[in-house]
Amino acid sequence: MSDYDPDFEGAWDEYEWERFLQQQDRNTEKYLGLLEKYMDHPERDQIIAQEMGWSEWTATSPEALDEKVERYLEDNDEEEEDRSFEEFAQTPLYQDTLKLHDYINKLFKQHAAFEENPDAILLATSSAICGAKLAAALCDEDSTEIGMTIAYLKRGLKAAHDVMESGHRLEAKGLLTRRQLTTINRRVFRIRNAIIVLMGQYRAEWRKRHGSGDHA
Repeated sequence: MSDYDPDFEGAWDEYEWERFLQQQDRNTEKYLGLLEKYMDHPERDQIIAQEMGWSEWTATSPEALDEKVERYLEDNDEEEEDRSFEEFAQTPLYQDTLKLHDYINKLFKQHAAFEENPDAILLATSSAICGAKLAAALCDEDSTEIGMTIAYLKRGLKAAHDVMESGHRLEAKGLLTRRQLTTINRRVFRIRNAIIVLMGQYRAEWRKRHGSGDHA
């Protein structure tokens, strides 16, 4: 999959949004690496801005940079976002992700070995990621960015699959019982099936609005 095209005009489909999200992932990774590298440097913010290509911030003082960030945060309607999330949090799908994550947290309390086991850590982080991606996809039902919604649903689906795969590896190592794995899989199947249904509905809506062609 090639990089997204920032100059593409028109509605982005799920593939264009996925390319954009992948680019954002790379930017985030780069930013965190720079932050760690220059954490104690007196001109940290300017160096990071220059390395990240934020040309409009490279000559900005740290104080002014902080003000820019504060203004950006203030410009976002946090109250509206909170209301959208509260509505989404009541849906059966999100409640299923919470039940899955709560069950996995109980397993961590029962098995001390989980704290240092990579598969157990992946099990927990993937279940959390699944809920987060679904929230990103579905919090704003009035959004016209159907492609973005589908792209986040796909990421939620991948996280659900990661939960199942890590669960199977833990069961193979004797760290999960067959009954515990069955409980995890049963919860994941409910989530996965709901995601697949939603993806079909949103893709149908995309075709209704934009036709069968896509920008891939």
